Amino acid sequence: MRTTYHRLYALVYASAMPRPFVLRRRYDWSITASSVILGTLLVSASLAAQWLEYPTAGVPRKADGSVNMAAPTPRLADGKPDFSGIWTTAEPSRLTGGLSSPSNQAAAGAAPIVDDKPGDSKAIRGSRQMSNIGVDLPGGLPYQPWLVPIVKERTANDAIDDPHIRCLPDNFLRAYGLPHLLKFVHTPGLLVVLNEMNGGYRQVFTDARPLPDNPNPSWQGYSSAKWAGDTLVVDTIGLRDDTWIDWSGSVLTEAAKVREQIRRPGFGHLEIQVTVDDPKAYTKPWTVTLKQRIVVDSELIDEICLENEKSLQHLK
Repeated sequence: MRTTYHRLYALVYASAMPRPFVLRRRYDWSITASSVILGTLLVSASLAAQWLEYPTAGVPRKADGSVNMAAPTPRLADGKPDFSGIWTTAEPSRLTGGLSSPSNQAAAGAAPIVDDKPGDSKAIRGSRQMSNIGVDLPGGLPYQPWLVPIVKERTANDAIDDPHIRCLPDNFLRAYGLPHLLKFVHTPGLLVVLNEMNGGYRQVFTDARPLPDNPNPSWQGYSSAKWAGDTLVVDTIGLRDDTWIDWSGSVLTEAAKVREQIRRPGFGHLEIQVTVDDPKAYTKPWTVTLKQRIVVDSELIDEICLENEKSLQHLK
């Protein structure tokens, strides 16, 4: 039976490792007796309260009961594609064990796993782009010279200064590839993205409102969108300097302009083409595609990084 423990994102310090490393959402190490007792007490309450196995309404299914991932795209009341749903990466990393870190990217960046099924909420994994968002770009990300040694150092030291490790919010580009569920709530005038990690949220206003002239830098920036046919074109500015977008320490700065072109080609998939124009950090604009797949019969679960957090004391 699943409990909240199965979906916690753990930052664990291993005695054999000099630095913290990230494990999958499912605990796979020895649990103390007190944790087992507490977990047993929480089983029935968590399953009842979190709707972890409750059937998702309106899911198109084949004759055998499996989800029809290629079924027609759901539509909003105004006829535009409806992006509502719970999503995870459609291109999970091939790493299945051992130390997953910025300096161990070979398997993570390999060709994507072909699996046209809904994401398994019991075994959510990070994406191929989690360690290096530019893994598919010939020559990699076009870093400005000042950023090259910084990324090299962050990769070599397994991202010891990563804001994620320190329980700070994750930027929306990075969130697409992390092993946490994202819930899209879509209305004709607003797209809200809920991140189960630290109860984060992002607002995308779909009324084509002008972006602010002098925005106060923020973790998610300021996002305004308009439709181009069935593609939602989202423009975002106003991000904080040194906003990490992958585990290698690639960043966005306050100068960044980010454009997402979001499509839902069928029921089970999102395609997000991202173009970053950040002349402070990169020598030219670059574009990547981040694919997502639907998760059904599940819900978000509280994942509060600072609750019982143990690794920061080892970083001092």
